[in-house]
Amino acid sequence: MNNDKKTLFDKVWDAHVVETIPDGPQIIYIDKHLIHEVTSPQAFAELGARNLEVFRPKQIVATADHNVPTLDQDLPIRDDSSRNQVEQLTENCKKNNIELYGLGHPYQGIVHIIAPELGVTQPGMSIVCGDSHTSTHGAFGSIAFGIGTSQVAQVFASQCLLLNKPKSMRITVNGTLNKNVQPKDVILYIISKVGTDSGTGYFCEYAGNVFEEMSMEGRMTVCNMSIEMGARGGMIAPDETTFDYVKGRTFAPKGEEWEEKLEYWKTLKTDDEAVFDAEFSFDASDIYPMITYGTNPGMGISISQNIPNPQNESEKKALKYMGLKAGQALSDIKVNYVFIGSCTNARIEDFRSAANYIKGKSKSEHVQVLIVPGSQQVLKQIFEEGLDKVFNEAGFQIRQPGCSACLAMNDDKIPEGEYCVSTSNRNFEGRQGQGARTILASPLTAAKVAIEGRISVFEN
Repeated sequence: MNNDKKTLFDKVWDAHVVETIPDGPQIIYIDKHLIHEVTSPQAFAELGARNLEVFRPKQIVATADHNVPTLDQDLPIRDDSSRNQVEQLTENCKKNNIELYGLGHPYQGIVHIIAPELGVTQPGMSIVCGDSHTSTHGAFGSIAFGIGTSQVAQVFASQCLLLNKPKSMRITVNGTLNKNVQPKDVILYIISKVGTDSGTGYFCEYAGNVFEEMSMEGRMTVCNMSIEMGARGGMIAPDETTFDYVKGRTFAPKGEEWEEKLEYWKTLKTDDEAVFDAEFSFDASDIYPMITYGTNPGMGISISQNIPNPQNESEKKALKYMGLKAGQALSDIKVNYVFIGSCTNARIEDFRSAANYIKGKSKSEHVQVLIVPGSQQVLKQIFEEGLDKVFNEAGFQIRQPGCSACLAMNDDKIPEGEYCVSTSNRNFEGRQGQGARTILASPLTAAKVAIEGRISVFEN
């Protein structure tokens, strides 16, 4: 690569290098460290065992999200291990002077939803969290990635990480999207084409007019799922859409500091002649509303297609787990559960699109629908905008914020053998409950399934 021509990823990464070990990894400074109750207790325990203190508590933002119930959050958590983890987080934050947005706090919510909406997430930052979907924050032109528990301890102690610089990839989508195609469909389409390991070892930049025209919520959905194609993270260059979103938020820069930051943020784009280690390009007109039919996010098809023939043993195994057969029509699948939530799709825009579609309609009798906002602030907006009435009249159940039925770590599990059309990010075996069968989709497609009780094509 030409030394003077840099990708967006190069610019942000290089700005955070503290030291380069000759012929080895680099020490990277971390601007923001996000923590939750699941991956932090062991890291805090390691600090204690080594008699170390948290180096920069002000750079840490903590919340409870994975284990929390989405009903009766004012009552003690019934499950012992969940309650212990949440209590441990409270204790650790108090002891180490870390700001905690725990249950009952107006800022509580899913870690990857509250940081952007509070203005904690900003362009050009380095952001880490003990959670794979930290890639969400790359939508702002930051380098954001998940880390393991031992690395969480490393950041606690030093505010730095020892890392090998990933390679760079660019995925470009240009053209006009088809009707009813949402950002979730765009990323599911990309993963279905490139595969679940194509991004391994890379940081991916999304480019082209499709991403430039997306809202911040949509960009976050896309970057959130970068990890599902194996990438370390995903990024989108910050622009006016980004700056307008960040401006005025609780922890966003103000006054002169805002002007200074803005000048810098405007430089965060890939130079014209910068070279990527890998490139993919797609035409927006080829993308239709998508669903998954297997047990990884790469097993995706458009909702107008039938279940394809398995190409290998793992695909045969996936179809067996899902109780599906090659050639089967999607409309044959009786769906009894629909989940609209998770760090992928629990922002206000997602609920607006679902409410807009279901207005004046009622859910299918046999379908149970969970509406789980990603934060207390999103929940507040749902009520302020009257979306709660639309959901309630259609028979959808609004819950309190948390990771909920995205993963089987709390009370919101899908029963064995049942199909759940879900706006979450993973459809692995047992992800939503032992034996549960997950079908990933956009909020709009999920809302449609909730009304009809099956998967069907949108009418023009």
